[in-house]
Amino acid sequence: MAGAADAMQPVPVADRVHWVGALDPDLRNFDIILRTANGTSYNAYVVRGSTGVAVIDTVKQEFTEPFLKRLEAVARYDELTTLVLNHLEPDHTGAVPELLRRAPHLEICVSPRGVQVLRALLKDRFDDYAVRIVRTGDTVSLGDQTLRFLTTPYVHWPDTQCTHLQDQRLLFTCDLFGCHFCDARLFNDRVGDFRFSFEYYFEHIMRPFKAYVVAALDLIEPLDIAMIAPSHGPILRAHPRQYITHYRRLVKSRLASEVGDQKTLLIFYVSAYGATSMMAGAIYEGAAENPDVRASLFDLQIGEFTPFVDLIEEADALVFGSPTINGDAVKTVWDLLAGLVDIDTKGKLGAAFGSYGWTGEAVQMVEGRLQGLKMRVPEKGLKIKLHPTDAELEDCRDFGRRLAAHLTGRMQPREVDFADL
Repeated sequence: MAGAADAMQPVPVADRVHWVGALDPDLRNFDIILRTANGTSYNAYVVRGSTGVAVIDTVKQEFTEPFLKRLEAVARYDELTTLVLNHLEPDHTGAVPELLRRAPHLEICVSPRGVQVLRALLKDRFDDYAVRIVRTGDTVSLGDQTLRFLTTPYVHWPDTQCTHLQDQRLLFTCDLFGCHFCDARLFNDRVGDFRFSFEYYFEHIMRPFKAYVVAALDLIEPLDIAMIAPSHGPILRAHPRQYITHYRRLVKSRLASEVGDQKTLLIFYVSAYGATSMMAGAIYEGAAENPDVRASLFDLQIGEFTPFVDLIEEADALVFGSPTINGDAVKTVWDLLAGLVDIDTKGKLGAAFGSYGWTGEAVQMVEGRLQGLKMRVPEKGLKIKLHPTDAELEDCRDFGRRLAAHLTGRMQPREVDFADL
């Protein structure tokens, strides 16, 4: 399949706009964390105006030659005037060094945060090129075609921007509205069913940056858009606004109407002999006494985390309980904590607890992970040796009460100093 993909010709996208990207049908894992059941595409574009020709993004390094062959089929190197890099991750900039070797006169347009990445990419050759920093509202004229830039950081890198080809009503969005779905027919009204890939991509790439996605949508929605051209997956020429609307649904809170003004506190635990379970129940009882807190209790022994993702994302506090086994927290808890990388946890309240037989390292290790996720940890984790006594269960209830009080702003926050643990 790869050979056939390499042989593809440039594909017209709009008047004097061509796709010159690359197809990678055999890719099965992207950036380690994403599975790609049928590969992906690296979409790059050429826009021809009456006085200039722009290249919008490039491709992964190993696809440099087929990309350049497609580019050469629609433009000479001496005609090229502008290179727009909407995002500088390697899958979009792998061909940049070779393109600049062949067209060193190109003006490179990047966002303010993109300059530092471009400098790292070009290293000691950076000063050899014309680099222009562009911000929302800035334009580049190609004569009878105009490129207008929108700074849209953290969708999903700090450097990301979008480029609007105003005259064609075509929006180049890089990773935004993209997905890992390889189909040589390219356009959403021709390719196979990519709905799963579209939402899967959002969940793993955009979901941690929902607030920034909302800000980007606020910039994009007022634009006159007839087509959305992302850098991965199908070009959205049929009903492009439906995809903008769908993104709005994906970033919308699902719990606000249910919880009202209450704060939400979720307790997840695994228990080997019932001791950590007893602690979890008592912590839950203590937190639930607060009328302004909705507390929930979940046993991770089921080993399935997908049902919790929306709950975790909307929750205000996350509390994790694990016994210490072989000097560590149990794998089930680590698996859930690892999955939080796809969720924005910054600023959420976090806490840890657990029973132990000998040394009790699990609680401190979980706290370290919560700190790494930029959660606030106002209470030192609670550890109890073996099964809790009635008095220790009351300590657990008080632990829950204090967490609820921190959550509702009724206690003076005190961040844990992990160096003292």
